[in-house]
Amino acid sequence: MVVQEHSTRGFSDLFLIFNLTEQSKRQGGTSMLFTGSGVAIVTPFLDNGAIDFQGMDTLVDFHLNNKTDAIIVMGTTGEASTTTDPEQIEAIERVVKRVAGKIPVIAGTGINHTDHAVELSVDAEKVGADGLLLVTPYYNKATKRGLYEHYKTIANSVSIPCILYTVPSRTAVEIPVNLVKELAEIDNIVGIKDATGNLAYTAALRHEVPQDFAIYSGNDDVVVPLMSVGGQGVISVFANALPEEMHNMVKACLDGDFKTAGELQVKYLPLIKAIFHEGNPVPINAAMELLGLPAGELRLPLTRASEDTVELLRKELTALGYL
Repeated sequence: MVVQEHSTRGFSDLFLIFNLTEQSKRQGGTSMLFTGSGVAIVTPFLDNGAIDFQGMDTLVDFHLNNKTDAIIVMGTTGEASTTTDPEQIEAIERVVKRVAGKIPVIAGTGINHTDHAVELSVDAEKVGADGLLLVTPYYNKATKRGLYEHYKTIANSVSIPCILYTVPSRTAVEIPVNLVKELAEIDNIVGIKDATGNLAYTAALRHEVPQDFAIYSGNDDVVVPLMSVGGQGVISVFANALPEEMHNMVKACLDGDFKTAGELQVKYLPLIKAIFHEGNPVPINAAMELLGLPAGELRLPLTRASEDTVELLRKELTALGYL
């Protein structure tokens, strides 16, 4: 992490934010869905285009056996944008049943049509999802008031916790910090997945929202820096391939051992970069295939990883001793 200023005040502020977060953790805030490493799980497809539900069972077992702290199903990495509503709900229900309450299952039900998002969210709750991940409405270019009403409407339609998701690189919409603060006042909006890659934004969030309002990294390359300013974990793509490794990195942060955590972040950075060499989830599916995990085909307009990407993944996995 690059420290832009070396004033005593700057470091004091960082330690104050961290200590407040540690105090909140010790007090055992009850509203957080999870702390630690959540995986944005891939959706494996068969050659005929159908969801490979047996493969999905295998992946869930893999994560339960390798210290993943939560499973996020039907997000970007799970190719939700090219699955039908019945497929999404069936996949959510399948994961819920397989997990059997061992860790939280969070369903990606965000979409740019509010009523449609409500329908998906209600159905996800009915099949047992522990919480929801709600991406900002894309393409519409909603105003701040529109964003507030969108999220309020969805949250009010369910009783389970909701996590906001800001990913401006995909949606062209960033949830303003003051709006996140306002949304955090809604009882069942309990956190945010921050995929801005902007630590100034993250630090401002931590300053403005309650200490039991969770902030999760949405970028695998800045997990440790984000957690150093008060994050509670990650919703990870990398964890699809190496779940225990991501869990250990995040646990080191939660334990206050940022030296170890930083060393792990740097160690895995070349592989993380390779996993994003093409648009997600194309490379992670290829990495999983190299590791013998079920990932299968992708749905158009996504296609299999290029040979260059596969060779880069092979190189980095070999360098780390996994191949």
